[in-house]
Amino acid sequence: MTANSVNISASIFRLSPLIRITLLSLYIALTVPLPFLSQVTAAPVSPGLLWIGIGIGLLALYALLTEQVIVDDTGIQVTYPAWVPRFFRKGWLLPWSQVKELKPRTTGQGGLVYYFLSQDGKAYLLPMRIAGFARFVQIVQVKTGIDTTNVRPLAQPWMYLILLGFTLLLLLVDGWAIATALTSRQLT
Repeated sequence: MTANSVNISASIFRLSPLIRITLLSLYIALTVPLPFLSQVTAAPVSPGLLWIGIGIGLLALYALLTEQVIVDDTGIQVTYPAWVPRFFRKGWLLPWSQVKELKPRTTGQGGLVYYFLSQDGKAYLLPMRIAGFARFVQIVQVKTGIDTTNVRPLAQPWMYLILLGFTLLLLLVDGWAIATALTSRQLT
């Protein structure tokens, strides 16, 4: 039995919940105080306009975080739910038979990412922030015959836990800043 003839039922891998919660929380922590501070400082941008912008940004970020990776006997597909506009975030589909190799590339920050290279020379970024990453790379190895033993996620969970911890501290400071802004507004 060859690697490509192994029967693998369709599996769906979603973005890690830790990453999703951390990034959404960080966005909220960085943006929610702005309308309150805008009102207190009489900034030229209205709080209502800021709330609209924050809402649009939150929706866009959530859309990006709904990425799904589907692997089955035919190939690998990166897709998004139907409500995410295609012009906003396109997915891709790569049949296993078209995978030529898995090529590592160093990022600007010194990390390591991997690209699938297809038979026609196109590069497809290996999804690295999904829950179940170890099982995912095992499937890739079985279906392509490429050794994935040394393939690791770009960021380890402890990195996101640290970022989440600092984000929670920032939310506490935000609470103080908003309370101060509201108190200041009532005094005037």
